[in-house]
Amino acid sequence: MKMTTCKLGISALIAAVCAGGVTPAWSQSSDTVSAASGAAASGASNAKAERRANRVLQKQIYAAFAKHQEIDAGSISVKAKNGAVTINGTVTDATQIEKITGIARGVAGVTSVTTKLSVQRPLGQ
Repeated sequence: MKMTTCKLGISALIAAVCAGGVTPAWSQSSDTVSAASGAAASGASNAKAERRANRVLQKQIYAAFAKHQEIDAGSISVKAKNGAVTINGTVTDATQIEKITGIARGVAGVTSVTTKLSVQRPLGQ
């Protein structure tokens, strides 16, 4: 008797699902799914464009440093994020810190400059 009741219960459940009488809770309309996947895709492309813009800004700052022969940019690193620039590294003279900061501020697209440079004199001086 139990086996017959179980079979009837399963059969009724299958029939209800096939007839559309039971809608799974996780079901979404195709509009919702395509909107969600579109938002994820645009978010990924925005992040990629942002990283590219940051790299371009870094290269522009290095190019600006290269125009000044008195600056050794080999011991300087530049990080850019949405126009905010952080400069790390060492210089041989304290006056270079101001000069480097000014050069970076003069590059188009730079909104702020944080300088974390230190003075390190060459050995023997």
